[in-house]
Amino acid sequence: MTRFIDLSIPITNDVVSDPPVMRPQISYMTHETTWEQIALFFPGLTREDLPDGEGWAVESLTLSTHNGTHMDAPWHFHSTTDSGARAAPSIDEAPLDLFFRPGVKLDFSDRPAGHVVGAAEVEAELARIGHALQPLDIVLVQSGAIYGTADFTDQGCGMGAEATLWLTERGVQVVGTDAWSWDAPFSHTARRWAETRDPSIIWEGHKAGRIRPYYQIEKLTNLSALPPTGWTLSCFPVKIERASAGWIRAVALVED
Repeated sequence: MTRFIDLSIPITNDVVSDPPVMRPQISYMTHETTWEQIALFFPGLTREDLPDGEGWAVESLTLSTHNGTHMDAPWHFHSTTDSGARAAPSIDEAPLDLFFRPGVKLDFSDRPAGHVVGAAEVEAELARIGHALQPLDIVLVQSGAIYGTADFTDQGCGMGAEATLWLTERGVQVVGTDAWSWDAPFSHTARRWAETRDPSIIWEGHKAGRIRPYYQIEKLTNLSALPPTGWTLSCFPVKIERASAGWIRAVALVED
């Protein structure tokens, strides 16, 4: 029997999952207030003509392609990829066969917030769960961030350039995290930047996409419900022309 595990957060006004400048806004138009919209299509229609006097329910959204659970394209990270050899693809250019593949969960939830995971930690976690990484495996990271709690955007560990390149060198093309970002939270990186003034630490996991292209899921949830292996992830992005990202409904299919 196949179990379906929803790994997606909702797009909502009510739970903070983005910094203030990036938060979505949803306006709700309800059955009681929309009969006039229907009447525009049917001149002479009155409210009383409709069953129970009700119109339709419609929502209007103002949001970024990076709100909610979404897939980043290489175009988000940099204008070029393959070490400058070609233009980075946007989300509408993504090959669909990447987004329905066997999944692997790496659990780094015991790391402190702001920790940058390296390649050796990835290797050690794969050894712990007994998985030999395969090309096109989708690798999800349980970061320690918890959606719906205070300061979500400051929570969780991040994946550094070294770890990201280690994965892509082995044929991984899709990764994901339950944190706000694949990288360590900016608040933690900013403190390191103030101390070191080393620009290589800024957005380093993302910028690894300049070297080898990959697709990156952010703001997953419910990863604790997943076993380390033995499941398939469905994570097709919405097709938005020339966009840096697209929203997804991430669902794991677990065979019991």
